[in-house]
Amino acid sequence: MNTSSQQEKSFAILLVSPSILVLLITTTFPILYLIWSSFQNINLSMPLNDGFAGLENYIEMFKDKQYWKSFKLTIVYTVSTVSLQLLIGLGLALLVLKIPKAQWLFRLMAILPIVLAPVVVGLFWRTLMLTPDFGIVDFFTQSIGLGSYAWLSEPKLAVFSVILIHTWQWTPFAFLVLLASLASLPSDLYEAAKIDRASALKRFFYITLPLIRPVIIIIVIMRSMIALSAYAAIYAATRGGPGTATEILNLYAYRTSFLEVNFGYGSTLAVFILFVTISVAAVLYSIRRKK
Repeated sequence: MNTSSQQEKSFAILLVSPSILVLLITTTFPILYLIWSSFQNINLSMPLNDGFAGLENYIEMFKDKQYWKSFKLTIVYTVSTVSLQLLIGLGLALLVLKIPKAQWLFRLMAILPIVLAPVVVGLFWRTLMLTPDFGIVDFFTQSIGLGSYAWLSEPKLAVFSVILIHTWQWTPFAFLVLLASLASLPSDLYEAAKIDRASALKRFFYITLPLIRPVIIIIVIMRSMIALSAYAAIYAATRGGPGTATEILNLYAYRTSFLEVNFGYGSTLAVFILFVTISVAAVLYSIRRKK
């Protein structure tokens, strides 16, 4: 390697080193400390028992009934919200694609829920949409004769409500990405299919879906990561209640760490959430690489 190339390489390393240092400080070190804490007894309510715990926290986690309840709820929440966002977003994108003159209006409306902070979204639905007797959703159900419901006080309705809140905020993201993807598809394939008398259903399954498959997988990956790490909107809307009906793993880890001040066990829960998130991303990326 000549002197000029060596200087360019050194200069490039010098340019990126501050960014790498910031990433190490803000991400790598906290993750390493989190993993270290998961093997410790760190409980501020019982400081005399602090010390190295080995695998005790992980063994306790798998014996914890609330952990399994929160884990199952997290899976239901993630699968439900991602599926609804994808299906509704794809349906809306296919519909809006047929209205070329007004697409800018639909795009503008779709951006609004996305830019809202999750805490604002949770409070918006809690105070304006789902309030019994006075909320907009309750007004609608009463107007069609279905009566009033305690949307955030009944366990099953509360789970349905938090799924609805997350779906409402993030379906526009799937809609915008899919709309852009559908708009870029080559029209000559559809013209050839029409000449061959292929029905609209066949054109959708044999042309549209295979062409937008990579985009769909990317949406599923991104939305799954967000759903697995969801916290603010659920906390603002229900605080994990009633009881622990909507307490997904993130909320359980928060309650364990900062309300029960059991940082060791809370770190274990957080490490497991990180492991699940990385595993899901790895599986989805492996599917994406397949032809």
